[in-house]
Amino acid sequence: MFDLVGVGNPVYDSIITPFIRTNGRILSGCSTNACLAAKKLGLSRVGLVGCLGPDYEARFTHDMNSFGIEASVDSSKETGGFHLIYDEKGDRTLDVLGVAGKITAKSFPDAFLKAKIIVIGPILGEVDLGLIAFLRDSTSSKLFLDPQGLIRSIGAERRVVHECNRDEFRKMAALVDFIKPNEHESQIITGETDPTAGLRRLLDMGGEAAIVTLAERGSLLLQGGSLHHIPPFPTKAIDPTGAGDVYAGSFIARYERGGSLAECSLYASAAASMMVEQTGPDFLLSDAEVLKRMDAIRDRMVTDTP
Repeated sequence: MFDLVGVGNPVYDSIITPFIRTNGRILSGCSTNACLAAKKLGLSRVGLVGCLGPDYEARFTHDMNSFGIEASVDSSKETGGFHLIYDEKGDRTLDVLGVAGKITAKSFPDAFLKAKIIVIGPILGEVDLGLIAFLRDSTSSKLFLDPQGLIRSIGAERRVVHECNRDEFRKMAALVDFIKPNEHESQIITGETDPTAGLRRLLDMGGEAAIVTLAERGSLLLQGGSLHHIPPFPTKAIDPTGAGDVYAGSFIARYERGGSLAECSLYASAAASMMVEQTGPDFLLSDAEVLKRMDAIRDRMVTDTP
C-alpha cells in the first residue's frame, strides 16, 4: 500500500532570489515537493500522478528513480514550469514557461487509489472539482488539499495572476479532510484579510482541520474549537520556493506516525525551515534534525480554546 500519493503536475522551474540563481530549470511542483519531503522523512512508498511533456521525460524518469518515487504520468505537449523572481521582501512573480495537461480519473492506477493519504497539490489548473469528487468517491484515503494551483491563471505576458471561483472552491473544500493555503491564498479564497478569520471560513467549508501558513511568522492550525499558533524555527530564507509544499509532506509524514495535529504542524514548521535554507529537489531533510528543531520551538506554541 502507498503511504502517500501526490496529485499535481511536476514542473521544472528557474528561480532567482537575492541569494541564489538556479542553473537552468530544476524539478519542483507542489505535489512533487510534498512527495520528496515525505520520502526523505521515512515514508516507504510514495507515488505521484501528473502530466509531463517529452521535453523533460527522460530527466523526470531519472529524478523519480533517484528519489524512490513511483510516478504515473500522462503525456502532454510540454512540461509545466515557471520563472520565479523574488525581491528583497520575499515577494515573487511567476512567469509561465510551460503548461502541461489536465489530470483525469484515467490517470490513476488502482494501487494509487488505496493510498493512506492523497495530497492534492495542483500547480496551474490541472485539477478540477470532477477529479476531487472522483477521488472522494473512489478511495477511503484521507485527502489533503494545497489549493495554490486552483487559484492561478495566466495573465498578460504569461504572468500568473490569482483569482478564485468561490462557489466552486467551497464544493471542492467540502470533499477533503485537510486544507492548507498560505496567507495570501487564504485571502483570495475567503476574502478575509485576517488569517484567523480566513481559517475559520475554511474550516466552515468542511473537513477535519484547516491550516494557514504565514511564512516567517509560522502557521495557524484550526481543529474543532482549538486554534493553535505554530511558531517558526528562526532561520535565513535563501529560497522560499517549496516551503509550503514541504510543510504539507512533512505534516503527512508525521501524521502517519500518529500524534496530534498540533504535533504534526510543529513538525511541519520545523521541516519547512530546513527547506528555505536550500534550493532544488536535492534539499537535505532528516527526521533527526526536524525533531531537534521541533523541540526548540515547541514551548512557543500557543493554543486558544473557547
